[in-house]
Amino acid sequence: MTTSIVTGVAGFIGSHLTEVLLSRGEKVVGIDQFNDYYDPDLKRKNVHFFAANPNFQLIEDDIQLLDWTKLLAGVEVIYHQAAQAGVRASWGGGFRAYTERNINATQIILEAAKDAKHLKRLVFASTSSVYGNAETLPTAETICPQPVSPYGITKLAAERLCWLYYQNFDLPVTALRYFTVYGPRQRPDMAFHKFFKAVLEDQSIPIYGDGRQTRDFTFVSDAVAANLAAASVPEAIGEVFNIGGGSRVVLTEVIDTMEAIAGQPIRRNHIGLAMGDARHTAADVSKAKRILGYQPQVSLKEGLAQEWQWIKSLYAR
Repeated sequence: MTTSIVTGVAGFIGSHLTEVLLSRGEKVVGIDQFNDYYDPDLKRKNVHFFAANPNFQLIEDDIQLLDWTKLLAGVEVIYHQAAQAGVRASWGGGFRAYTERNINATQIILEAAKDAKHLKRLVFASTSSVYGNAETLPTAETICPQPVSPYGITKLAAERLCWLYYQNFDLPVTALRYFTVYGPRQRPDMAFHKFFKAVLEDQSIPIYGDGRQTRDFTFVSDAVAANLAAASVPEAIGEVFNIGGGSRVVLTEVIDTMEAIAGQPIRRNHIGLAMGDARHTAADVSKAKRILGYQPQVSLKEGLAQEWQWIKSLYAR
């Protein structure tokens, strides 16, 4: 029976990944700090789905305070999903949380992992934010990263640390650059969650700039499938992969789709541009398809419908 560690186990992607690992009969040690970047009760709801599974162990603590040498005894895969997320909150006084949770915490895991006897793979959750305003769309992994936010800088630094440990200690690392993941359990600071919640509350939604920015949206189950492949395919070691949904969509068109799903208009309030937001993102996923066998399964319309059902149940009066 494979034993895995999932950091950020109570988060959006980490909780979905853990559920699938447990359904496959694997043992999972989940680590989460339950910090207050967003409502910890939402994270506890995420964990509730599998908390009673006998193959699951929850460790509620700060990554930097744990005895990783002891933790990694017998562990074969680390899915490092934990991070301080959010582009806009990474400016100013909050930056220290990003350096601590994205760079320092990752270095501590890597340092212990290099000596772990049974470790077969460390899958690092990176982000399309490392590209910034990429000059080529869709963007391939060979494009030089140029982050436009402090968040993107810290994730790129953590990714580069992974390569140092791979090159110097043969640590079997793979990195996945997620492109705007959405679906049930999405963080409340993310756009689709905010937009659908606004519909329920009959509020207007804030749109940064003209709304013509484009994004490559990835449904959460596709991101999970990418993690499972990255943990098992031998050729994935030492490689970075774009994980996108396979289609680039204009934000205003997404909102039109959301209106159709919700069956009511969404009032839009245009505000200024957000610092650190890339204008366009689009993933070239040909490398992930070739090496990981990655194939996005869930269309944007289908995925949004699932998220809408979840939002309605979450905020049901």
